[in-house]
Amino acid sequence: MIMKTVKSFALAAPLAFVTLAPAAAQEFSKELIEKGRYLATASDCVACHTNHDGGKPMAGGLSMASPVGTIMSTNITPSKQFGIGSYSEAQFADAVRKGVRGDGANLYPAMPYVSYSNMTDEDIHALYAYFMQGVEPVDEKAPETKLPFPMNIRASMMGWNLLFRPNEVHKDDPNQSAEWNRGKYLAEGAAHCSTCHTPRGVFMQEQKSLNLTGGQIGAWYAPDITNDPVHGIGSWSQEELVTYLKTGKLENKAQAAGSMAEAVSYSFQHLTDADLNAIATYVRDVSSAKVGEAAATTRFDKGAAGNEMTAFRGGKYAEGMAGDHAGAQIFAANCASCHGYNAQGTRDGYYPSLFHNAATAGDNSVNVISAILNGVDRHTENEHVFMPPFGDQTNAVVQLNNVEVASLSNYLLAQYGNDKLTVTPEDVQVIREGGPKSNMVQMARIGMGAGVTTVVLLLAGLIWYRSRRKTEPALSA
Repeated sequence: MIMKTVKSFALAAPLAFVTLAPAAAQEFSKELIEKGRYLATASDCVACHTNHDGGKPMAGGLSMASPVGTIMSTNITPSKQFGIGSYSEAQFADAVRKGVRGDGANLYPAMPYVSYSNMTDEDIHALYAYFMQGVEPVDEKAPETKLPFPMNIRASMMGWNLLFRPNEVHKDDPNQSAEWNRGKYLAEGAAHCSTCHTPRGVFMQEQKSLNLTGGQIGAWYAPDITNDPVHGIGSWSQEELVTYLKTGKLENKAQAAGSMAEAVSYSFQHLTDADLNAIATYVRDVSSAKVGEAAATTRFDKGAAGNEMTAFRGGKYAEGMAGDHAGAQIFAANCASCHGYNAQGTRDGYYPSLFHNAATAGDNSVNVISAILNGVDRHTENEHVFMPPFGDQTNAVVQLNNVEVASLSNYLLAQYGNDKLTVTPEDVQVIREGGPKSNMVQMARIGMGAGVTTVVLLLAGLIWYRSRRKTEPALSA
């Protein structure tokens, strides 16, 4: 499901402040504010607009890696100086649904307004009430987003919006049940599932023809969650999907990490059972545009218990680290104490098995690498699941370099998951840097350069033509 760092190019970014006419002074009812609080929870606003390293709720300051550079989330508290306290309701609605902030400048689609565009006027009104009177104002300026040229020109988003931003509020499908329609409204709107789980095109737009079939989101990969029985979650029952959304784990199947762990921690676990069932009903009805092999093993069934300890036991540590069994030795030294010597996990499921596990048996190696580098941190009502990051250069107890992470990843994949995949140190470095980069910046620069060159050549040609006309001798009658 959704994975971390971002809620990756997909994920929420600036509702920037601007001093305009003050918002209308009005008092909202407690019921309306509470409704707005619930909708903000369903929209997972706090996950992106809060610096999780000691920041205040909704005050911004979270650094999020995107394919075109680092985006900083902004202060969306009702602070009139640094937040959105001076926004009128119309300005607030335009920011949430159209990606246009109060001063008329465009937001980047890291703020999932593409999904929020389907929200009803009634729900926007409730959200406005909550943000104006249910959120504590924080008078602190969040760091500004500084993308490379020409992505720092926000006006460029006007063209992007014309091409890719929907402009329709949700309408129920009369051929579907009320639960299905509610599920679609939440999944495609407030919960913005497609922001992470849908692949993106060359201009970073969601490829809706491949809706929910999986997408790269920063340093993580949000897998296929369609009803495809092989590549998706078609083998999951309604109860299993609801359990996963509520707890972030499904024994011998999957565990939430990264942005999905945040979504469980801050959003899904707090939704009503009725809404979780509605989301599950809709998602389980989404068909995949991909064609899977009918008899193929799912990513939840691959791998088996075992280990290679006998291959290096009794040898020197340094020799083992340089040999064919380096991955097994790294696993024994750093992973087996929690996940078990056979990677079987613990009986209570707190530490999961590494076989029959979506992370090790997926279609790519991204989440194996990212879990090793970034760890897991998930809070639910009943437990706090934590795996230390082995790639954090400042806080890691054990710091693994790219070669070591690649060796460990290859061991995990070969022994417990998708043995067709291999990981190189270069692959690890890409994830360490926040995920694959887009060539949009280079393309935009080339395009702008070509445009300027064309204009200059046209002007030069026009000047030359006019000067030549002036020097030609007049024809006699």
